[in-house]
Amino acid sequence: MDSVLSFKRISLLFLILFLFSCASRKDIVYYQDIDKAPFQEKTNSYEIKIQPDDLLMIIVSAEDSEIAAPFNLKTYTTVNPNKQDVAGAQTTQLYLVDSNGFIDFPILGRLKVSGMARSQVIKFLQDKISVYIKNPIINLRIMNFKISVQGEVTLPGTYTISSERITLIEALSMAKDLTIYGKRNNILIIREIDGLKTYNRIDITKADFMNSPFYYLAQNDVVYVEPNKNKINGSAVGPNTGVIISITSLLITLITLIVTTAK
Repeated sequence: MDSVLSFKRISLLFLILFLFSCASRKDIVYYQDIDKAPFQEKTNSYEIKIQPDDLLMIIVSAEDSEIAAPFNLKTYTTVNPNKQDVAGAQTTQLYLVDSNGFIDFPILGRLKVSGMARSQVIKFLQDKISVYIKNPIINLRIMNFKISVQGEVTLPGTYTISSERITLIEALSMAKDLTIYGKRNNILIIREIDGLKTYNRIDITKADFMNSPFYYLAQNDVVYVEPNKNKINGSAVGPNTGVIISITSLLITLITLIVTTAK
């Protein structure tokens, strides 16, 4: 009788552990209240701002290419010494935004561009160069735009972005989405604004996060997905998990045999 009672207690204990380990819908599902979210005619947009250490490709063009040439950095040719018969690659030099936010621009000299949006820099350069060239065309791109995704995602890492515009959801998708252990209601975004680190929390289980200023990521943003309680509790068991499971299985087998023998 005692053996049967012990077996029932152990079975009940395993059932309780199983029920507590199950995650609820509100912890897992994204955009849970999206059907109730207010309709928006225009999607929020985000324009990145230039930061120190950005590498900028700036090309000035005009109807007369010779007139625009002095306002462009020179290109250089890279040649592979092991393949002399192959034409070298043409590479355009880039502007490095220094720690104070300045670049050294041909003819115009030292210009401060950090803190300005991309469109503002283009307008700023057009106004400056218009003194010398009629209707100059400015093409500007950030060449080292990247974001980092860490924590409970399938493929953490640093990702280079070519479009200069990426959302939080796109970044998580590039990292192959959150694992089942990722805490979806408390995603941390670390961003540098005007030289200061900011820390912001996003809940992607609620649809209104798409209205957040952190829905669109900026260059050098760090996205960290915190582990949930199940992962934290499981880490305490660590490498002994296999041993514990084996011992538990053996105990259940022994109890089953004892109960069968008692009958």
